[in-house]
Amino acid sequence: MQKKVKSIMTIAFLGLALLLNLNMGCSKFQPAIGYNKNYQPDQPIPFDHSLHVGTYQMKCQYCHNQVERTKHANIPALSTCMNCHVQVKTDSPYIKEMNEKYQKGESIEWVRVHMLPDHVQFNHSAHVQKGVSCATCHGPIDTMNVVKQFSDLSMGWCVNCHRQSENKAPTNCSTCHH
Repeated sequence: MQKKVKSIMTIAFLGLALLLNLNMGCSKFQPAIGYNKNYQPDQPIPFDHSLHVGTYQMKCQYCHNQVERTKHANIPALSTCMNCHVQVKTDSPYIKEMNEKYQKGESIEWVRVHMLPDHVQFNHSAHVQKGVSCATCHGPIDTMNVVKQFSDLSMGWCVNCHRQSENKAPTNCSTCHH
């Protein structure tokens, strides 16, 4: 009986080792949450943050208008884009596509760039209200033609920021883990 249990445990161990090896070696098997520094997904419509935030000096909160009031950052509604683009650059094929969707009451299926595991809660409004700049976590968005995840957003990365004496931020587990 002990031999059978040992054999089953060996097979289970080898199976786990194989899965872990595949997970490290093949990006298809890697989860799309956390530790995704430099993750830069293709978007359905190109959006140049360096133009909007850098050149035109638009504030992040104009498009991501929920960050001051809610825990979660919002992906902008198409209506926000159309506030300007009913008159600006209307000859662009991308703006035409956005306008068609807007007229039909549809939305753009943007691909989320920054993701955290389900067991982690990040409160955007708390950070914005404390004066934390968007660039602290998201990097130099004003220079990014295509947005990428700037920081790894690991627990250690966050805790290191919270531990800085000038931040006076809590470091107890329940601050981020619920």
